Amino acid sequence: MILNVSGRTDIVAFYTEWFMKRYEEGFVDVRNPFYPKNISRISFKNVDVIVFCTKNPIPIVDKIEKIKIPIIFHITLTSYKDDIEPNVPNKSMIINAIKQIANKIGKDRIYIRYDPIFLNNKYNVEYHIKAFDRMCSLLEGYTNSIIVSFIDDYKNVRNNIDVLRLKKFSIKDLREIGINFSKSARKYGMSVQTCSEENRLTEYGFICRDCVTKEIVKDVSGKEYTKKWRARNNKNCSCVEMVDIGVYNSCKHFCKYCYANYDERKVNQNFLKHDVNSSLLIGNINEYDVIKERIK
Repeated sequence: MILNVSGRTDIVAFYTEWFMKRYEEGFVDVRNPFYPKNISRISFKNVDVIVFCTKNPIPIVDKIEKIKIPIIFHITLTSYKDDIEPNVPNKSMIINAIKQIANKIGKDRIYIRYDPIFLNNKYNVEYHIKAFDRMCSLLEGYTNSIIVSFIDDYKNVRNNIDVLRLKKFSIKDLREIGINFSKSARKYGMSVQTCSEENRLTEYGFICRDCVTKEIVKDVSGKEYTKKWRARNNKNCSCVEMVDIGVYNSCKHFCKYCYANYDERKVNQNFLKHDVNSSLLIGNINEYDVIKERIK
C-alpha cells in the first residue's frame, strides 16, 4: 500500500503530532468522504511507501528519522504572497526545511511543485520566470525534479475570483514559461515536468510524466505497483494507486486556488473537531461507525 499524506489537506503542516501518534500506535482510521459511516483501518505494517504532500514541511523535519517506512516528499513551493497564500510560512524557512530533509532522505526523493501557475496583473509571466529561476538557484543540489501545473476551475477558485483576477494564458505566455523554466531547470541541474496537464510544454524541453510512477515506487520500496489511481477522476493521470488519509475542508493555509478547501467556515469547524489522540484526523469513532481493515 502507498499512503498519501495528503492530497485532501496539509497533514504535515497542521497535524504532524497526530500523524506521529498514529504511526507510533501502528494504525490510522479514515472516514469515507462519501459514505461517512464506513471507516477504513490502515495498519502501517501494510504500508510500503509514504508520500508526504505539503506546503510546509517544517513540523516534520525533526521526526523523519522515527519513520522506518520509505518516504517521498512532494513540497509545493510557489512565489505567491499573503493575498493568495495567507497562512503559508516564509518561503526561506520552507527552503531551509527542504534542504534539511534532502540531507536526511536524499534529494532524489524530494519533488518540488511550482503549482499552480496562474496569471493576473501582479503575478504575470515575467514574475513567474524570475521567481522560478530564484527558486531553482536556492534549491540547487537539494532536488532533481520540479513539477509544474496550471490553475484549474475548482469551486474555491470561482469563490475567490475577485481576489485571483485571473487572466487567460496566451500561446506566447506558455511559450515564455516553457522556454525560461526549462532553461532555469537545466542551469541548476534539475528536470522540469508537467503532470496531468493539457499544456504539456514538451516542445520546450519539459518532461511529461506522472507524479508518482510505478518506477519511482519500485526504486524506493523494491515492490511492483501497477494499479492506477482512479480516485482523482482525471483522464490524464496515471499515477499509481494511493490511499489518502486526509479530510477535505481541514487545511488552514486558506490558499485562494485550493481544490481541497471550498468552505472556510467548514475548515474552522473541522479544525475544532480535531483530536490529537483520535484515530481519525477529524472527529472520533462513534457507535454507528463500521470499521473494516484495509489491506491494500
